[in-house]
Amino acid sequence: MILEGVSPVGWLLAAAAAAAYAVLALAARRIGSEQARLVMLLAWALHAALLAWDLLHGQPHFGFAQALSITVWLVLTAYVVESRLYPQMRARWALAGFGAVTVLLSVLFPGAALPATTSPLLPLHWALGIAAYGLMAAAVVHGWMMNRLERQMRQRRPARVEEGGGVPLLTLERLMFRFVGAGFVLLTLTMLVGLFFGGGGAWRWDHKRVFTLLSWLVFAVLLAGRWWLGWRGRRAVHMLYAGSVLLLLGYVGSRFVLEVLLGRTP
Repeated sequence: MILEGVSPVGWLLAAAAAAAYAVLALAARRIGSEQARLVMLLAWALHAALLAWDLLHGQPHFGFAQALSITVWLVLTAYVVESRLYPQMRARWALAGFGAVTVLLSVLFPGAALPATTSPLLPLHWALGIAAYGLMAAAVVHGWMMNRLERQMRQRRPARVEEGGGVPLLTLERLMFRFVGAGFVLLTLTMLVGLFFGGGGAWRWDHKRVFTLLSWLVFAVLLAGRWWLGWRGRRAVHMLYAGSVLLLLGYVGSRFVLEVLLGRTP
């Protein structure tokens, strides 16, 4: 139910994190690079504190909004690390906007209480799945920057630093495929673990599993095409987008329909 189970501390952390993200999203191009980096680190830390509070305070809840919030936080974590290795990579304003939206969604739609489980594989299944979401989302961000940079090169316009224009196109492409490869491995492990934690190895053809399997097939074809046929550029990015949409529909989409549209808990 909307707003159920949200503590005052959770609201305070969410408001502080969303405000920091909003400042960065609206003023990233007007403040200095060092100031923007500090605001990003502050927003990232407040977001992490909110996730930890929700997990450790009382009975944890989880739903589509929490999955999105953790996914965006993982993408921001990857970005914080990468921005130290590639200082010219700048996509703070876009990531900050997503951060603000997902933080607010996580308190507006806190999801359902996590059920008690006797299977040690269920937490592993969730952890692997969320990590796979984060890696694929990071790949999507790099694909988006690739498309922006390639479009500007075709139009012979100088790429702005805020859009990743200072990073060579081949570097962005290489990073994108590294994230896709790592995410594909974790997604494969997620599906394998999911076969056994509750159903004794039986596969149930529900919406979540069908969309997840379809996304796995798209990512498998993408990596095979890259390895054997040298796929790159817009074809690769479009396949990445298609697989990511299917993956998003697999869990977040189905939970959104249940929690928001139908008002039911899974």
